[in-house]
Amino acid sequence: MGLFKNHIEETKGLSIIIVGTGKVGTTLVEQLTKEGHNITIIDKNKDKINTLTSMYDVMGVVGNGASLNVQKDANVAQADLLIAVTGSDELNLLCCTVAKQVSGCSAIARVRTPDYADESEYLRSQLGLAMIINPELEAAREIARLLYLPTALEVNTFVRGQADMVRFKVPQNCIIDGKTIADICNDPKYAVLICSIERNGEVIIPSGTNTVMSGDIVSFITSSTNAKYFLKKFGLDNHSVKNTMIVGGGRASFYLAKQLIKAGIDVKIIESNSNKAKELTDLLPEVTIINADGTDEEVLKEEGLSYMESFVPLTGIDEENIMLTLHARQISNAKVVTKVNRMGFKKVISSLDLGSVIYPRYITSEAIVAYVRALKESIGCDIETLYHLFDSRAEGIEFKIREDSKITNVLLKDLKLKKGLLIALISRNGKIIIPSGNDEIKVGDSVVIITTHTGFGKIEDILDHE
Repeated sequence: MGLFKNHIEETKGLSIIIVGTGKVGTTLVEQLTKEGHNITIIDKNKDKINTLTSMYDVMGVVGNGASLNVQKDANVAQADLLIAVTGSDELNLLCCTVAKQVSGCSAIARVRTPDYADESEYLRSQLGLAMIINPELEAAREIARLLYLPTALEVNTFVRGQADMVRFKVPQNCIIDGKTIADICNDPKYAVLICSIERNGEVIIPSGTNTVMSGDIVSFITSSTNAKYFLKKFGLDNHSVKNTMIVGGGRASFYLAKQLIKAGIDVKIIESNSNKAKELTDLLPEVTIINADGTDEEVLKEEGLSYMESFVPLTGIDEENIMLTLHARQISNAKVVTKVNRMGFKKVISSLDLGSVIYPRYITSEAIVAYVRALKESIGCDIETLYHLFDSRAEGIEFKIREDSKITNVLLKDLKLKKGLLIALISRNGKIIIPSGNDEIKVGDSVVIITTHTGFGKIEDILDHE
């Protein structure tokens, strides 16, 4: 057991302990240090601790994160939050339990095993945890949303699934090519707002006078029940896929197959490990399980990839997933979703035109960063949802308004807002409102903003104080 220290300047951030230096732990260190928090990392691997403490302005403790003495070395008594993201679910839960016994800190555990998936809320409440997060389950949910709306490149949900922000590429000869935002969003029967345009690498938060052009990547926000209507209105296919082929039989595949079967979508999983294939056959009797090498072109051909409506490579190896995606796009018209674990080379990956790409580590870190920002502010509103958008060049944030402030009961047109910011949606008593300048924010509302600024922790951050 040992302690490594780097110089840490005084900040107004929280004191956070991260147990585990794997991919998620490293991503959290990067994200939370950027936001000005005081980070201490715990891991048994001395080399990993050395690497992270040399790369970032953080402290490191070598040892078992579930040990009371190790947590004391990490100063758990003064910590605001402990996040356990080791490779073991049980160790993560134990780390949080120990911390809760000796400190008033909040605690978050990563729990991935399917055995615990249906019990996560029970475990969270019984152990007094702030959050239990399952990256594979969240990744599966994101993939499922893309297969329900296959034209979309990305679908982000707000207000507990009541609203969707849908990102799609405007094709040649599309009916909205050359039209202004005001012209596109003028249907009084349906509430919709185009909230971003990506063009030539630039992200635009548009006004009503901006024009949409073919080749643009456009995001619109609306109620989840209206998303398909607007894709149809824009002249795009809005039908869910009828079948999918998944390569790889890991946790994400299991969670995804369960969701798709419930939605009436036929699922075929190709898994090379015979024991795992047999286990999946027992767990998922409605799914066709093929024990074969899903990276073999002949196997994919025999199993009918060219006729599939969707294809999801989940091998656990980024390079294989990318190659399988490129192959599928060559020989079929399938909607393809690619899971990528590593965060590097994003520009290279974007240049390959893979279509929809998801990063499970981002899904995990976004949920935790949202909680951390709300914990830091904790005045009158909470961050319910946070998404890093457009390769982290913008954020989509959902705030729950819990008390009156300088932004409530004021016409939106009278608020002095920062540039590069859009109040995209208000949810009030179950009703989705696409706001105009004559609307107001009220206590009890959920408010979604899209902004090219980063780091907002409270709704008042939208105001321009200059």
